[in-house]
Amino acid sequence: MSEFYLVRHGQASFGAKNYDKLSELGHQQARWLGEYFTSRDISFSQAFMGDMVRHRETTQGILDGLSQSPVVTVDTGFNEFDFKNIGDSYLALNPQSCLPENPKPADFYRLLKRAMHAWSEDLLPSDTLQESWLDFKHRVKGALQAACQQNSDKPILIVSSGGAISMLMSVVLGLDAKQVIELNMQVRNTSISHFFFNKSNIRLSSFNNIPHLDSPDRLDSITFS
Repeated sequence: MSEFYLVRHGQASFGAKNYDKLSELGHQQARWLGEYFTSRDISFSQAFMGDMVRHRETTQGILDGLSQSPVVTVDTGFNEFDFKNIGDSYLALNPQSCLPENPKPADFYRLLKRAMHAWSEDLLPSDTLQESWLDFKHRVKGALQAACQQNSDKPILIVSSGGAISMLMSVVLGLDAKQVIELNMQVRNTSISHFFFNKSNIRLSSFNNIPHLDSPDRLDSITFS
């Protein structure tokens, strides 16, 4: 069977005006991951990524740490869902859930979780949404199927986001919406999930690992945003 490594982007710019770019730490996490792959003699025949800035910057950081550069394909199916759109749609119906001034990360994640539950249960007005929950699932599934049609004697690298990774896990493992939402809150920046696949089957080998950060001097570099 062939294999692919699914990676969440490095730490983005949470709390900044533009979330969709890596923080300084996010760039470092990506380089460390590339160096880890090199130390393990893991090389890639191809790389797939969404077209968000944080995907591109993470992929480039990984490639900077690799001893070779695979062909990179952009597939918007691996993009994150529009969490601002989902949050705004939820708040239009539930204004009492608005974030406080100077919100903490926990406030944001609490709102996001509630909004995602409403989204997955089709409780948000369809005319306010960029895509439905099922649309999101279908595009992630399509991107995954396209990547898994590749013939390769080397692993494939896929760089994406937490929500898309969680939905991909749903496609592979048959998880329900509640489990997808819980996983979305747990995916760590530049974590690795490893899969084996052929043209008819995909098998999970490991999930959400951070071997490149698992040392005493890097524990404070483990992030979720």
